[in-house]
Amino acid sequence: MAEKIGEIREKFRLCSDSGLQQLIDCYREDPRSGVRSLIESAQKRILALEAERERIETMRVYEKQYGDCGLICGIDEVGRGPLAGPVVAGAVILPADCRILYLNDSKKLSAKKREELYGEICREAVSVGIGCVGPERIDEINILQATYEAMRQAIGKLDPQPDILLNDAVTIPGVPIRQVPIIKGDAKSVSIAAASIVAKVTRDRMMEEYDSVYPEYGFAANKGYGAQAHIDAIKKYGPSPIHRRSFLTHFL
Repeated sequence: MAEKIGEIREKFRLCSDSGLQQLIDCYREDPRSGVRSLIESAQKRILALEAERERIETMRVYEKQYGDCGLICGIDEVGRGPLAGPVVAGAVILPADCRILYLNDSKKLSAKKREELYGEICREAVSVGIGCVGPERIDEINILQATYEAMRQAIGKLDPQPDILLNDAVTIPGVPIRQVPIIKGDAKSVSIAAASIVAKVTRDRMMEEYDSVYPEYGFAANKGYGAQAHIDAIKKYGPSPIHRRSFLTHFL
């Protein structure tokens, strides 16, 4: 008795990427249109995976270029623009043979995909460091200096320490390690992309926690950025303890 198409569909749904071709071969001679459709979809999935692997390989160009320099660390930050909350920096050292798929500028990924990649990065990385500078310090020394401070914190938490830093656009003062600033680096380097994702997920989680403390500002939705509803709430309730006073002067 032939397998039901629903049963075969479930096999394809649960199949790992590595086992997909074998599953296609298993049902290649099945003449039913439903099975043919499943095979066609699986073949498209394989082609998409091959394209993604090629894209990731192009994002390893800097890791290949500086591979002889020792341990490579990607650096990126999240939260320079919001009206509230900290600026957070991520520092990630990936293994030389790392092939994590779908790494990209964190802004180009869905929240669900960022969370999935965050877990994979933390499992695969040689080391991960997080730096966080709060609103009072941002007001005290300005956002650029606070960003540098967060990046230095993140680097300082790495064990082992890296030999070279791939930074998203900036050169960090006060760091003795060799640095390579890369414009739009979070879309060009797997190491910087990984740091971008780690920083983004960390900060988003913090802002969601702040939302339960200060629910009137909608931090879970706006993450502290200047959405109109957020600005209206500041005008109505005044700034919270996590607002950056130096960012509010133009409308308060």
